[in-house]
Amino acid sequence: MAVVMKQLDRTEEAIEAIKSFRCLCPKSSQESLDNVLIDLFKKCGKVDEQIALLKQKLRMIYRGEVFNGKPTKTARSHGKKFQVSIRQETSRILGNLGWAYMQKNNFLAAEVVYKKAQMIDPDSNKANNLGLCLIKQTRYNEARSVLQQVVNGEIPGSDDIKARNRAQELLMETEKWRPTSEFLPGFPGLDLDEDFVNGLEKLMNVWAPNRSKRLPIFEQIENFRDQITC
Repeated sequence: MAVVMKQLDRTEEAIEAIKSFRCLCPKSSQESLDNVLIDLFKKCGKVDEQIALLKQKLRMIYRGEVFNGKPTKTARSHGKKFQVSIRQETSRILGNLGWAYMQKNNFLAAEVVYKKAQMIDPDSNKANNLGLCLIKQTRYNEARSVLQQVVNGEIPGSDDIKARNRAQELLMETEKWRPTSEFLPGFPGLDLDEDFVNGLEKLMNVWAPNRSKRLPIFEQIENFRDQITC
């Protein structure tokens, strides 16, 4: 019913229908309902609700409550079935969370989750979005470094012509601006809960054990927080 309402552009009614009746649905269908809700929130511009639900889904991954206890799940795209691992799902959700933060102009938080997503399961789409995120922060040299990897075919999915064209367009955008120094502008605060970050760090310790314990961005975040405090 909710899917039909979504197709008829009755998104608000679809959201209320899911919220009202999901308690009657089996546990195995709750994850699918969350995915429908996320799409509905995105469609009607409820970014805060979308962020909250994406964070909730990530917390469920930390607690081992996804895929009904199985290591993979069957997904469908364009009529085809394929298997998705928890690792891939985590990276996908982080990518969606990064894009949601972008819609709120919270580019610092978006950068953090995009970089985490790329460490877990990199792809060209998230790389392009990370490049855009860095451009929005006027950090053009870093943006060029990320986008050049897509153009050079160094990231999975770079063979997709659309991804490569987008990377080239964003690279051209960086060439328009050549500031003498790069800095962190006064964007919104991180909006990343401590338990959320800690849970994500635990996953990173398993899936990317050879990384440095802290991303360079976290050093910038601490300075950013100090500036806010002052």
